[in-house]
Amino acid sequence: MSFSDPAAVASYADGPPRFVPGFVDMQRMARVLLAERAPHDARVLVLGAGGGLELAAFADGQQGWRFDGVDPSAPMLALARQATAAHAARICLHEGFIDAAPAGPFDAAACLLTMHFMPAPERSHALRAIHARLRPGSPFVVMHLSAGLDAAGCARWLARDAAFGIANGVDPAMAQRRREVMARDLHVLGPAQDEALLREAGFDDIEVFYAGGAFRGWICHA
Repeated sequence: MSFSDPAAVASYADGPPRFVPGFVDMQRMARVLLAERAPHDARVLVLGAGGGLELAAFADGQQGWRFDGVDPSAPMLALARQATAAHAARICLHEGFIDAAPAGPFDAAACLLTMHFMPAPERSHALRAIHARLRPGSPFVVMHLSAGLDAAGCARWLARDAAFGIANGVDPAMAQRRREVMARDLHVLGPAQDEALLREAGFDDIEVFYAGGAFRGWICHA
């Protein structure tokens, strides 16, 4: 999926709330789970921070947290700066992939709606790199498309994704384009594979905290 197209970037913030069931509550729960172990002045790493939706949600709810956000798309980082302008003094944005992130140590980390863009080897590298930057015992929340399905099952869930967006007011032609791009570009693993990658990267206490349609989210600890 292209995050360099100006029209796609401009409309990005409308997408997740319309296509991801319970999106706002999922963000709030992610923040709550991070706060279980993160201190009031935590330093938090956010991978896939372009757009700024989770940065804004986390910063609004935790006035003492400081953030490093990483994303490979310059236009999406520009959008994140706009979305988080009220918290600019507490947020540092880095253009690139996970290796562009500071070494830390961080007190918490999050990666929401990002891992499904990565093939398994790249995903494994990102998880290991996040783990290496966290203090021992620090929380990590991760959420993305995760469904162990055959081709027919994937097609069925893509159709449901489009129908859910249309039910939330998305133009049907736009929903169909999204469906086609997702089928072509995303790398969707099954929940068991996703949990295995988390364990292999060194995370433990792995628990599902969110399930909506074909999306799954986990809380775990370094």
